[in-house]
Amino acid sequence: MKRSTERILTTHAGSLSRPPELIAINRARAAGESRDADAYAVCLAASVADVVRQQRELGVDIADDGEFGKPVAGSYDYGAWWNYAFARMSGFSPAGSAAAAAHETQHKKSSVADVALTSFANRRDWQKFGEFYQDPESSGSLMGSAARRPVGRPACTGPIKYTGHAALAADIDNLKKALAAAGAEEGFMCSIGPGSFARGVDLYYQTEEEFLFASADAMREEYQAIVESGVILQIDDPSLPDNWDMINPAPPLDEFKKFERVRIEALNHALRGLPEDRIRYHICWGSWHGPHTTDIPLADIVDLVLAVNAGAYSVEAGNVRHEHEWRVWQDARLPDGKLLIPGVVSHATNIVEHPQVVADRIVRYAGVVGRENVIAGTDCGLGGRIHPQIAWAKLEALAEGARLASRQLWA
Repeated sequence: MKRSTERILTTHAGSLSRPPELIAINRARAAGESRDADAYAVCLAASVADVVRQQRELGVDIADDGEFGKPVAGSYDYGAWWNYAFARMSGFSPAGSAAAAAHETQHKKSSVADVALTSFANRRDWQKFGEFYQDPESSGSLMGSAARRPVGRPACTGPIKYTGHAALAADIDNLKKALAAAGAEEGFMCSIGPGSFARGVDLYYQTEEEFLFASADAMREEYQAIVESGVILQIDDPSLPDNWDMINPAPPLDEFKKFERVRIEALNHALRGLPEDRIRYHICWGSWHGPHTTDIPLADIVDLVLAVNAGAYSVEAGNVRHEHEWRVWQDARLPDGKLLIPGVVSHATNIVEHPQVVADRIVRYAGVVGRENVIAGTDCGLGGRIHPQIAWAKLEALAEGARLASRQLWA
């Protein structure tokens, strides 16, 4: 994994804005209006080549495929990072289907906390600011956009097995060809963590833990294939901090951390034997644009973050609920040889950060963990959260801010 040895390197959290033609073909495929696999493959490959080229032209050092292989049917989609995995697994049935209904009586849960975690609508932030979230004219309304409305998740009705080998192979091939064409030395690909994936409805496994580890064993096939391809693997695991807000009332911290440690164990089980220096771990507090006043502090879970067997850790650092948390790293020592990827531009605002603000954020982190241990990133994926024009402007500000910071840090 590349390090910032001569200047601050740049990357981002994964998702980028899909081009209209890719969205259109995904929409047609989802509606059953198009079965032309060749046309889709050509469109996807061309879209990935273009998005990698754009990243490199703007100054992004470590690029990805924009998560374009994870289909979306609209410009704004908050769930593609998760939903894609259901199509790459056997053992799931559509929500409300006859197969799901037949398994409902077998559904068992291991704790009250597990029951609470199955309901995204139970978020304390959503309830605390209910008027804001339910206002159809609000910028953060859960009513005003199909992308923000809760959707039925597939139910687990049988043993989980990974079946997405062909789709994954195409994603890897598209990215590697695009990186080579753009002259990029390193690229990354996102894959969901088992703790974040196994939050759907389980109607097959006897306990939540069985469901979790079955998901981990299945996702390991994706992790291993990405690493063995030579591409950096990024584990997307917003559930670590995000689950906290879904438990109402808030549980004792030690109980919550005990619950989350099992999910970290499942992830490390899935990563066993894979080289840490080819893996980065990303957390966030959820992509929705809202107050986030009930987010768990990073200081309360940083030990769990560092327990993941990864070589780099990507955290939110640019939005106004978490910008101050650079101070956490004054006490939580980054292990030797590890990297930190703070999000120095945010998905949570349409305001494009001034490059000097970006540089100041980078310099603060460099002062705490060392300049060679910092790669500048984004809070979360920009695609599907903000307008494409703004998303690209933010990446430009990221690159310019890294240049300003490099001049100061290597003066």
